[in-house]
Amino acid sequence: MCCDSKRRFLLLYATQKGQAKAIAEEISQQAGAHGLEADMHCISEMDKYNLETEKDPVVIVISTTGTGEPPDTARKFVKKIQDTSLPPDHFAHLQYGLLGLGDSEYMFFCNGGKTVDLRLQELGAQHFYDTGLADDCVGLELVVDPWIDGLWLALKKALLLQKEREDMNSVVDAVSSTLSTAPHVVHELNLSSEVQNLRLEDEGARSSDVPSQNLDDFNLVAPARSTEASLVHSIPPVSQSALNVPALPPEYIEVQFQDTFGENPHLSSLVSEGTTFEVPITKAVQLTREDAIKTTLLLELDISDIVFDYQPGDAFCVICPNNASEVEELLHILGLSGKGDDFVCVKVKQGTKKKGASRPQHIPERCTLKFILTWCLEIRAVPKKAFLRALVECTSDVGEKRRLQELCSRQGASDYTRFIRDSNVCFLDLLHAFPSCKPSLNLLIEHLPKLQARSYSVSSSNLCQPGKLCFLFNIVEFPACRARPVSRKGVCTGWLAELVAPLLHPSKSTLDTKGESSSTVKISVFPRPNHTFHLPADPSVPFMMVGPGTGISPFIGFLQHRQKLREQHTDWEFGETWLFFGCRHRDRDYLFKQLRCFLEHGTLTHLKVCFSRDSSTAEVAPPKYVQDIIRLYAKDVARVLLKERGYFYICGDKKHMADGVSDAVVDILSMEMEADRLEAMKILAMLREEKRYLQDVWS
Repeated sequence: MCCDSKRRFLLLYATQKGQAKAIAEEISQQAGAHGLEADMHCISEMDKYNLETEKDPVVIVISTTGTGEPPDTARKFVKKIQDTSLPPDHFAHLQYGLLGLGDSEYMFFCNGGKTVDLRLQELGAQHFYDTGLADDCVGLELVVDPWIDGLWLALKKALLLQKEREDMNSVVDAVSSTLSTAPHVVHELNLSSEVQNLRLEDEGARSSDVPSQNLDDFNLVAPARSTEASLVHSIPPVSQSALNVPALPPEYIEVQFQDTFGENPHLSSLVSEGTTFEVPITKAVQLTREDAIKTTLLLELDISDIVFDYQPGDAFCVICPNNASEVEELLHILGLSGKGDDFVCVKVKQGTKKKGASRPQHIPERCTLKFILTWCLEIRAVPKKAFLRALVECTSDVGEKRRLQELCSRQGASDYTRFIRDSNVCFLDLLHAFPSCKPSLNLLIEHLPKLQARSYSVSSSNLCQPGKLCFLFNIVEFPACRARPVSRKGVCTGWLAELVAPLLHPSKSTLDTKGESSSTVKISVFPRPNHTFHLPADPSVPFMMVGPGTGISPFIGFLQHRQKLREQHTDWEFGETWLFFGCRHRDRDYLFKQLRCFLEHGTLTHLKVCFSRDSSTAEVAPPKYVQDIIRLYAKDVARVLLKERGYFYICGDKKHMADGVSDAVVDILSMEMEADRLEAMKILAMLREEKRYLQDVWS
């Protein structure tokens, strides 16, 4: 290990989409300014570190994925430390601090970090710094920034105590002298996602201890006062403040244009999660009327020629490109309009000051410029503050430069949240808003995250439709607004809708004599199994399904599968099935009117539907939402869950539906058991633990 053992600490990250790695890189970069060296590794690289013999402090940054699981890169590590044969003092020598990343929109907030934290404690490891839990729902930076601020003094104290144990004389004197002039700082931070719980250190100590730049040094003129703040304008106090902005991230990527030609990499090379398959789309159906608020499509894929096993309830991922016109627009703004098809070589910049710099894994070493912008980079991503800081150096207009500095500063944190994060402003929007900003290509590669494949629930059963895989989705719409000059469709849903337009609206010129499309549309996909959201193993167990809108998707697969089992096994006993479905209008977006067929065949025992926007002349207004219908069947819900030990499935929007359903179930349990609400909440938690109350939700 190359780091100076006297000032070294081990820095491990476990990431799914790159957030944890980016934060770890920020910690590593700041460490040098504090006289420390970060020995940084992905937590999966267990051949490069050894916690069993680690003597220096350990810092862990870990995200959460799926329904509360650690990221894929941490699975081997978690499996190793969860070995039940390990003694309770296995890590008694270990000092560590952990930063967990999560999203409170989901039930198991920061569970990846909590799982590792708890197990390390069980094995005797000690905190040298309190655990931080950052919430992407309100902004990771609200916890991440102050957690990093307080880390340095905690690390120095941990290293000091370590040296005291090793040498009670000369080493202690040397290290103590370096700390004797530091102002007193509260280093025990008990950070949570709630801003009011943050106990930040003294402002003077923080500004002197964290690498930042004071804008008094820039001598910039603030933009003219406006009565209202916006993306491009600030008002007092931000517009009149001296600003603390992040240190400028060092550039580390070099892009060289080449005269040679060749072929771009296959899309499968961009995926590390498993085997990728290219499959044809054989059918496309619009399930909603033209006047529906949302457009819902059902697509059918032909998987008969590949080995693609799935169960109802599983998901799969679609590899999608960025919008072609947005890529062209970006090339134009960057002054590279005629170079999109040119091949480029991407490598680490010689002499870079970035520690451990390497080419991002999702960027091929050699390919066309357009391939990078189309398939590799998430150009719709909300820019992080480090990216804004880098863009400052590419901006020539003084007013625009000042505003970008404000947006990435501590003083402009609320403006960043309001005008960038909450407004879902992307990189392209920023370039329109700040026209004098002309970034280099290497900055995009350094700061834009990987273009992620999009996940969809399977809406079919391979038992009922062998060789076929169906899924449905709403075409996502982002309307134009003050910060977004044009409306946009979702990256993947907009692309899929464009792809299948000929299947939705075939013309005679595109059909051959057999009435099928002469050109087959294909997409690249890979499986993403859901290890819990499946039908009960015992078919006699009853279950309830709640799936408004496209949340009904996995339940169509459930019902198809159950119907086929009933046909094949007439002697089996099958439990009752309930489906609660809701949409806006009965005649516009009732996605599967054929649900009544399942009802008529006995596959579905109870079908309860509601329509939130339809008017009613009834004396008693009908229920509008699925959580309202569920309350009407309180005794049945309690019976299925408590007496018959059945299952309860929820799929769909979390914030506006799943939370409401959970509240309804808690009220039902409280009422039917004559227990207080706290006791009912404990019972629901028990049902979750038993994997009988299952959710597949999104925010």
